[in-house]
Amino acid sequence: MNNLTLVIANKNYSSWSLRAWLLMTQFKVNFQEVRIPLDTPETPALMDQHSPNRRVPVLKIGKLSVWDSLAICETVNERFLQGAGWPSNPDLRAFGRSACAEMHSSFAALRHAMPMNCRRVVKGFSPDAATRADIDRMHTLLSDCLMQSDGPFLLGRFSIADAFFAPVAIRLRGYGIESPEAVTAWVDRMLELPSLQAWLDAARDETETIDAEEVPDQG
Repeated sequence: MNNLTLVIANKNYSSWSLRAWLLMTQFKVNFQEVRIPLDTPETPALMDQHSPNRRVPVLKIGKLSVWDSLAICETVNERFLQGAGWPSNPDLRAFGRSACAEMHSSFAALRHAMPMNCRRVVKGFSPDAATRADIDRMHTLLSDCLMQSDGPFLLGRFSIADAFFAPVAIRLRGYGIESPEAVTAWVDRMLELPSLQAWLDAARDETETIDAEEVPDQG
């Protein structure tokens, strides 16, 4: 596994990078890390060097490049986790895949209004109607996962689903969103993971700031 390299962006802002990084770190997959800061003069050239689609994350397995966080997670699960990234129960596995696919393709209002920012706790955040609808759907989706699996993680034990929704845990806490009790317990459990704490600590140590990702306090 020494020929594995994961190319990521700023840990403070890059929710897509977090997903692949957290899965590999939590399952103790050995990899090298390359970080490309976003929104700098050097970013385009570095993306050309490392990424087929000029986006991150990218997993390099020898000469093979795998891009897109969901594709990376599935590849890691298949090649290095012996399938442990998903639950063994086929119905729960299918449910989890559906949840991750919805996370991957939906929640545009939430992403826009509540960008992931590991360093910030936004005061007085008040979501607009579209963002509130996304939050409500997110609460339903997370609650359904926990109900289907009986916890403590979304699909029972830690899985690709938890890696995929980890940025949501950071957002719910960082924007002061009141959540159902079961969802709040899951958020607490995620934020207590040593692997996620390591990411958050590194994010706080970063010095880059992307103005478009900084939501001002609202009260």
